[in-house]
Amino acid sequence: MRLGGLRRWVRLVAAGLGLVFALALPAVAQRVANGLVLISADTITHDQATGVVTASGKVELATETQTLLADQVIWDPAKDRVRAVGNVALVQPDGEVVLADEVELTDQFRNGFVSGLRVLLADQSRFAATEATRADGTRTEMLNAIFTACATCAGDPNPPAWQVKAARIVHDKDARKVYYEHARLELFGVPTLYTPYFSHADPTVRRLSGILAPTYGTNNQLGATLEVPYYINIAPDRDATITPMFTTREGPVLKGEYRQATPKGSFETRGSITQPRARDGLELTDGRDTRGHVEANGQWKIDDVFRWGFTGARATDDTYLRRYEISNEDTLVTNAFVEGIDGRNYASVNAWAFQGLRADDDPGHTPLVLPMIDYVLYGPPGRLGQYASLDANALAIRRSDGADTMRISTGASWRLPYTSPRGDVYQLSARLRADAYAIDGQRSLGDPATLVVDGLEARLLPRVAIDWRYPLVRGGSRYDFLVEPIASVILAPYGGNPRLIPNEDSPSFQFDDTNLLSPTRFPGRDRWEGGPRINYGIKLGTYSATNSAYAMIGQTVRARDDTFPPGSGLEKNPSDYVGRINVQWGDVDLQQRFRMNRDSLSLRRNEVDLAVGPEAARLSAGYVYLTEDLETDEFGQREELSLGGQFQIRRGWSVTARSTHDLRDDGGLRLAGFGLVYECDCMKVSLEMVRRLTEDRDVPRSTSISLRLNLRHLG
Repeated sequence: MRLGGLRRWVRLVAAGLGLVFALALPAVAQRVANGLVLISADTITHDQATGVVTASGKVELATETQTLLADQVIWDPAKDRVRAVGNVALVQPDGEVVLADEVELTDQFRNGFVSGLRVLLADQSRFAATEATRADGTRTEMLNAIFTACATCAGDPNPPAWQVKAARIVHDKDARKVYYEHARLELFGVPTLYTPYFSHADPTVRRLSGILAPTYGTNNQLGATLEVPYYINIAPDRDATITPMFTTREGPVLKGEYRQATPKGSFETRGSITQPRARDGLELTDGRDTRGHVEANGQWKIDDVFRWGFTGARATDDTYLRRYEISNEDTLVTNAFVEGIDGRNYASVNAWAFQGLRADDDPGHTPLVLPMIDYVLYGPPGRLGQYASLDANALAIRRSDGADTMRISTGASWRLPYTSPRGDVYQLSARLRADAYAIDGQRSLGDPATLVVDGLEARLLPRVAIDWRYPLVRGGSRYDFLVEPIASVILAPYGGNPRLIPNEDSPSFQFDDTNLLSPTRFPGRDRWEGGPRINYGIKLGTYSATNSAYAMIGQTVRARDDTFPPGSGLEKNPSDYVGRINVQWGDVDLQQRFRMNRDSLSLRRNEVDLAVGPEAARLSAGYVYLTEDLETDEFGQREELSLGGQFQIRRGWSVTARSTHDLRDDGGLRLAGFGLVYECDCMKVSLEMVRRLTEDRDVPRSTSISLRLNLRHLG
């Protein structure tokens, strides 16, 4: 046999076998390069009478991209047929491995037959079939076949977490889809679902229209529920999801999402609509109501400095989102904006609209903010590090039944940071702000039920301050220690809050550790903190590479009492103590923020978050205590305990539990939930039960159960 003929034979056999196996896979076909081929076999014979070439005994063919192994390879050029027999294996360049008992190729290797096919894809998905045939070079049919995306170990007698067994599986390379006939889904070896026909995208496809994982559930408001999302791949830059939701008590609900990317940004919209029977509270009435909601958000780049965007949400009524378990929001916010960032300078124009969903919300008093303009300009730093800034704000607030307000505010600030040779850190600052208001329909504080006041108001607000801190750090072999006294002295005139100026942006301020040293505790511009005062405190901490503990406490001393309302923590002089404790030590995470009465040291505000344990057994607790203060706290008195836990009971299996308790005298259990989750490399199953013991108009107490099954590649 001539060497050239043998080389040609090897190339043809390797190319043909590589092509048939590649086309038999749900993956991109790889062509064998027209380069050198290495061959290894115990014996190679050539029958000159028939032209048949046979390689036997540990046959190995290797190209630059593929390796073929077999016990025997036979090429019959007269019949245009190649057979590989015994322990056939083909290793693809992308890591895919094809195993077979026997392979036969014909018609210039375009058609073929495979016996005992097993395929391991690069993503660990697997096909297996008793036999398989290929036609037209693009269509592979597998009989008595199995598909799974689960990894299995050699010698493991247990079935995979899920597999699809079918009488016939067809992989269409051109369509990039896999079709099943008489298919049976098995979970942990147990037949679960039968379908005469279904299809899905092959593993090479990132996005393809089709049904996603359904969600099954039940609750006493909607009855039994079934959500079946359908994904629509519209184009590379846009897609949509349509989700019919079927309920036995309230009828169908149609949900939808649309997403699109543009050359300079992206946006998405979501919404739902339904027509249930009309209700008067919890009682059914005649007729039907149209209920639904819409949400949208988007953002686009204008140029290197400016961008614009929006977020928005509206609902047909107050309780729709909670009744259909879409959202627990009590206020829906719509915002459109244009903003620019140029170095350290910033400018923005915003419009805001709100929809209150609580029972006591009055749409006539809900503000429409149009526009709100902000501008901040920073000057270059000076020789000593000092810098100046200018800021301006303008807004107009309108109401259909209430006060309208227009405001223009401008300010100038100057700051000088300084660090002394011994390590003291100072910052000297000065600020001057001027505000002008036009008010229409503001109710008088003297008689808010009858009197309405209109007019103009202006004020000039100066302030100077100096901040000081002295961080003392001591390094150790394992831990570093920090002691840092902090203080600030602020000088400002008393007053600055005329009765005519409405409080639109600072109705519920909180005195806490975050604003202890702030020149003003109010988050907005409508209220001004006047009068000379001293803020002081201390920070303590210890730190290592993996652990840390930090504590801070402080208070405010004023020259004389100012007009802070009762319960604010600043109504007495000195003020209440405020502080924070943070601990991250091994498997313990603790955060606490508190405000203590200055005389009795009793807690007037206490927020604690605690998590303990490794990821496999993690417990969490949250505690909130707020003293009643109707003037500064929007929610009044509150004492609440939240508990939760997540436990891995065995490999892949975990349980979760959570509860919320109202600790006030008329409180009790508000929410309890339990979940069971199984998750592995190829599937996730979650079962959750939630009991809610709160009521809101037509949303009664409820018990909900939901089941979601997600199978990799199938949805």
